[in-house]
This record gives sequence, structure tokens and C-alpha cells, in this order.
Amino acid sequence: MSQIFGEFIEEFPQEHESLELSFTSSSRPIEERWRNNRLSAYFIANYFSTFLPIDENPDRREDRIEATRNSVSYVGNELLENAMKSNEENNHNKVKFGIHFLEEFEKVTAVIFTENSITTQKAREFQAFIRELLDADPNELYVQQIEKTAESEDSEASGLGLLTAINDYSAKLGWKFEIAPSNPQIVIVTTMAQIVV
Repeated sequence: MSQIFGEFIEEFPQEHESLELSFTSSSRPIEERWRNNRLSAYFIANYFSTFLPIDENPDRREDRIEATRNSVSYVGNELLENAMKSNEENNHNKVKFGIHFLEEFEKVTAVIFTENSITTQKAREFQAFIRELLDADPNELYVQQIEKTAESEDSEASGLGLLTAINDYSAKLGWKFEIAPSNPQIVIVTTMAQIVV
């Protein structure tokens, strides 16, 4: 049985473009992964930009491509870093990262996603944060999280990247939680961000 939070797309149209990468999070120290995460986010952003509709005005087209690359790479990097940091390495599940391309009339949406595994305890804590995020004003919650961070050097105030994705890139976020078939103590989390470009 799965639990869905926020705006999560479970079924995509059969005829659409997508790209998925997978990583073994335990193969390198997390500090060495940051560069690879950023490169992966740039890669999917560049891939996605090739599917944007052609604009007759070359200046407007270049501006749109650049803005799209910035949005997709920022949000993608945030999702991938969160998935890598929280992945339960002992379970040996790979971290998945990718993008779907949805085009409807004149609206083009980048659907960026990650999939990773966490313990049931971490899943409960994460779901509590998601409920707070979905019920709060994202601007007010952003300020609260900044204040928590400033009050304590050891603060683990989290979610600033997700709040930035909502506030600065108008991302619609969604999550799916499923018990891992091979281990009932592990939860597979899929995080999704939709950005209209």
C-alpha cells in the first residue's frame, strides 16, 4: 500500500519523453558525490531543453532555454542531494533520478523525480515535515527555517531547498511512500517536482 502527498503524478501518458539515471549512493563518500549530483542535474536540464518547442524569435528562444536550464538544474540538484543524503545505504537500493517531459497545448512541464530508500522511522519524520510544508505558507516557513538555522549551529533545519523550489521556481511538489517488497523496515520514497517552463 502506498501513501501519496502533494501533487504526485502516478501514471504518465504512454507517448512522452523521459530520462532516468541510477546511482549507488554507497560507492563513494557523500562529499565526493556533490560534484556528480550537480553534473547530473545539468545533464537532465540540457536534455530537457532540447524538447522545448521552437520559438520563431531566436533571442526569446535562447532566454527561454537558459531560464529552463536554470530552473530544472536547481530543482533537480536539490532533489538529488536530498535523495543521496537520506538514502538508507544498508539496503543496497539504487538512487534513481530523472525527468519526464509533458506537453499540453502551449504548456510544457518538466517533471523531475528522485527515488531512494529510508527507514520507517525516517519516513514518519519526513511525512511530518511534508504535512507541515503542505499546510504552511511557504514564505513564512522559509523564514522560520532560516531562523532555526541561525539559532543553533547544530540545527538540522531542513527543507530550505524544497521551499526555495516552491517560492522561487513555482514548483509543485509531491511524494509517494511505499514499503520495500524485500524489507518491511524500509520505505521507498519517490519525490516529484513539477515546473511549468
